[in-house]
Amino acid sequence: MTSEHSSTCLVFADDAADAIPLHVIEADALEAWCVGQSEQTRRWIASNRFKAALGASLLVPGDDGAPVMALAGYGTAAARTRGRFHLATVAAALPEGGYRLTGLDAARQEEEALGWLLSGYAFNRYHEASGAKARLVAPDGLDANRLEVIAAGEALTRDLINTPANDMGPDALETACADLAAKHGAEMNVTLGKDLLEANLPLIHAVGRASDRAPRLIDMAWGGSGPQVTLVGKGVCFDTGGLNLKPGSSMGLMKKDMGGAATVLGLAHMIMALNLPVRLRVLIPAVENSVSANAMRPGDILTARNGKTIEINNTDAEGRLVLADALALGAEGTPDLMISMATLTGAARVAVGPDLAPYYADDAALVAAIEAGAATASDPVWRMPFHAPYEAMIEPGIADLDNAPSGGFAGSITAALFLRRFAGDVRYAHFDIYGWNPAAAPARPKGGVGMGARALLAALPDALGI
Repeated sequence: MTSEHSSTCLVFADDAADAIPLHVIEADALEAWCVGQSEQTRRWIASNRFKAALGASLLVPGDDGAPVMALAGYGTAAARTRGRFHLATVAAALPEGGYRLTGLDAARQEEEALGWLLSGYAFNRYHEASGAKARLVAPDGLDANRLEVIAAGEALTRDLINTPANDMGPDALETACADLAAKHGAEMNVTLGKDLLEANLPLIHAVGRASDRAPRLIDMAWGGSGPQVTLVGKGVCFDTGGLNLKPGSSMGLMKKDMGGAATVLGLAHMIMALNLPVRLRVLIPAVENSVSANAMRPGDILTARNGKTIEINNTDAEGRLVLADALALGAEGTPDLMISMATLTGAARVAVGPDLAPYYADDAALVAAIEAGAATASDPVWRMPFHAPYEAMIEPGIADLDNAPSGGFAGSITAALFLRRFAGDVRYAHFDIYGWNPAAAPARPKGGVGMGARALLAALPDALGI
């Protein structure tokens, strides 16, 4: 599934017979490779100064001028460690047509094939943009359908994050969820506005009540058998900071503050489209953190779904509040695994930058599965600690919990500890993601990006024994 707003070049080529051979050549192997080629080909390579540098490409013409092959530079092993999806650069440089890989190590085919698919993404809702038009023939032995499903899930995540808040408020996020549910035959229920209070979801209501776009809890369910997996995604569609108003420089990217929800929905698509043997539940508190006369105030004390009281020391620490109610609701269903994903703290970016997805988990088997999945899926993660000695930092004394401990130390850790108070006794992991690529990289244009979803998809079989 791809959104109507993204490029559609996210599937493999079906014209394998007419595909142009694409030779992937490491820099130190170029000389030996050229020995087996025609004099004309060797001269063409030399005249174009092709050195097989990482990401370099070259079309080689035949006697009639039409290309008979293409070359993709694969650089050195040292150069490749500094990035991923290296052939996506080649895909972006080649003209439209079908290409068939040759010479690529089998261990790297899945990563490069997925990167090639992702290079076809472009966000086209507001103006024409173009991703790569060159199409790849799926290498033998790869599960092409799985990779296309993963690319489509990632495209959905990117589209949702890239859409600005005027077109992606809580109502539009609900519509995106409904479209996904309809596509896969999932059930969906929505608790809206003041009904949140009657449903005992008071924190979601408190955060979102100041907006003229009503807050809501979106609850999607799919699958009739197998272990239950509950995904909880932060859906703050825009975050002004509330009465603790953000400065303009910090507000510019706040359309991405629903990146947790967007990533959860991309992962949910992958799970459902691949028909994994699980019972899936998706919980998304969708709100806008706005300023009005009825906005929550610093110093307010709110009571969460599970009865814990929370002192609001900063209205800009709202994401953990809406997640708290959703996690408490999710824990009541006693899932076999519950995962929250949120663009939660700037502290996580300071710690690991924009390219790594930091996560928190205590279960050793789950950690092992996530780490292995991340390596398999080329989706880097970094484990952070649920450091128990910091628990006192989130206990203000006047209430059970503080939503914004003073001092600024360990901000991502204290936020994760806060969330864990609402996850009950279920097996739980929390991802504090960024959801944004600040500069274009191979297969990842500047803008919204999924983080951790592919790692989790790869981890689920081992984590759940399915």
